[in-house]
Amino acid sequence: MNRFTQRELTIRTAGRQLLEVTREVAEVVNGSGIRSGLCSVFIRHTSASLLISENADPDVLIDLETFFSDLAPDGDPRYIHTAEGPDDMCAHVRSALTQSDLSIPVVQGRLALGTWQGIYLWEHRHRPHQRRLIVSVFGLE
Repeated sequence: MNRFTQRELTIRTAGRQLLEVTREVAEVVNGSGIRSGLCSVFIRHTSASLLISENADPDVLIDLETFFSDLAPDGDPRYIHTAEGPDDMCAHVRSALTQSDLSIPVVQGRLALGTWQGIYLWEHRHRPHQRRLIVSVFGLE
């Protein structure tokens, strides 16, 4: 039988960081009753993003932040959109270069992530925010 479940998650960030949200997304999948299908995760913001990354070695997250700090630095004088401060436009650039949505297969009632994969919300602003994720799960029971 076809099923569909959708939930909005509110995640509080502590400022710029990569925050693993695999457990929260997995809880929606586990509660859906769907055994085979697809999980979609969408972030409702333009200054934060989503990604799947390694969750075994925290150095990966540090290196990602270092790379993006060089690629889209705070306060770059070329930015004209600075309404909310020096981390405003670079947050939008970072979001444009990453993802606002993810699709993960559901197999045997679980997210079909690889051994070292985790789902991350990447907060690109320096101050804390409440970020909203829409998790949609659809498939067969």
